Order: sequence, then structure tokens, then C-alpha cells
Amino acid sequence: MRSPFKQPVVKDQLTLFVFVSVLFVVGAIFGALVVSALTLEQQQTLADDIDHYVKLMDAGIAPDGAATFRDRLLFHAKWLLLIWLLGTTVVGVPLVLALDFLKGVLVGFAVGTLVSQHAWKGAAFSLASVAPANILAVPAILIASAAAISFAVYVAKNRILFRQGTLMPQFVSFSSTVLLMLFALAGAAFLEAYVSPVLIKWAAPLIVAAGL
Repeated sequence: MRSPFKQPVVKDQLTLFVFVSVLFVVGAIFGALVVSALTLEQQQTLADDIDHYVKLMDAGIAPDGAATFRDRLLFHAKWLLLIWLLGTTVVGVPLVLALDFLKGVLVGFAVGTLVSQHAWKGAAFSLASVAPANILAVPAILIASAAAISFAVYVAKNRILFRQGTLMPQFVSFSSTVLLMLFALAGAAFLEAYVSPVLIKWAAPLIVAAGL
């Protein structure tokens, strides 16, 4: 029997992966547009919060790495667990799609806020602050989402409608994929805790200088 850990998940579920990726991109665009819809007061409050954080990082005052790693890993694990639970319920697929859209909104809003306040310097700063962890986190979440949708479709088609096929191999494959993505998200949490602060400190003068 072929091990579920060796299944080329992205290749086998390419259509679903592309679909959730497009949904994520649409969410990111929406999140970036939301920034322009904020009032001037709200935009100024966000700008002040960002400037305060950047100045702290520029001064070498960074959060504790171990605590940040635990917090971010727990956050990612909860997000992943929710996708797994929604996939197993079958009817939770629309909420999986909503989570992918929401993830896009959050990333788009973060980048859009920096760009709206600091133009190209904000874009450069976002590469240091937003991009590193999301290089791992976003694909991991989208792969888990595609696996959840694939499992839900299999259950609906083969177990509920036609009552054929075996459920356990598909369930093991789905759960194995989610478990593998947890390791990827642990890598994302590591980047957030130990790599991003270094990059942010390096890029902080761009924002600090712009605010002078």
C-alpha cells in the first residue's frame, strides 16, 4: 500500500490548490483596498502603531524569541486544526474557503497599510516583516485547505451519495497532509520569532527615516 506521506498532494489536487490560491489572492486584493477605505483618523492610528513598533525594533527592543515562537505556533496550529475539523465535517467546506479568503485579507491589509503610509519604503519593509513567515505559512494553509476540500468531496460523493469506497485511507491521507503542514507552520513560526526581527531591524531605518 502506498504511504499517504509520499502522495504528491499539490500535484494530485492541483485544481483545488489553484482555486484556493486564487481565493487567497482575491482576499489579499480586498484587504489592500480596505486600507484606502479607512478614515484618516484610523489610518493615522495605524501609522502611529507601526512607527512605534518599528522604532522599538530599531532600538534593539525585540520580543522574546521563544515566547513569540510558542505564540505563533499555537496560533498557526489552531488555524490548521480548524481547517482539519471543518474538512472532516464535510459541510464546513464553505468555512474553509472563508478562512483562505480571510488569510488573504490579513496579508493584503498588512502590506497595504505599509505601502499606503510609506510607498516603496513600505513595500520594501513588508518584504522583511510580512513576507518571510508567509512564504511558508500561506502555501501550508492552502495545501491543507485543498486537502480538506478534497476529503469532503470524496466523503460526499462516495460515502453519502453512492455509499462506495473506503473512508479510512482517504482520512489518513488528509490527516497526514495536515500534520505535514503543521511542520511547515512550525517553520513559519520560527521565521517570525527569530528571522523576521533581524530583517525588521535591518529594514527599520527606512521607516524611521521616513517618519523624521
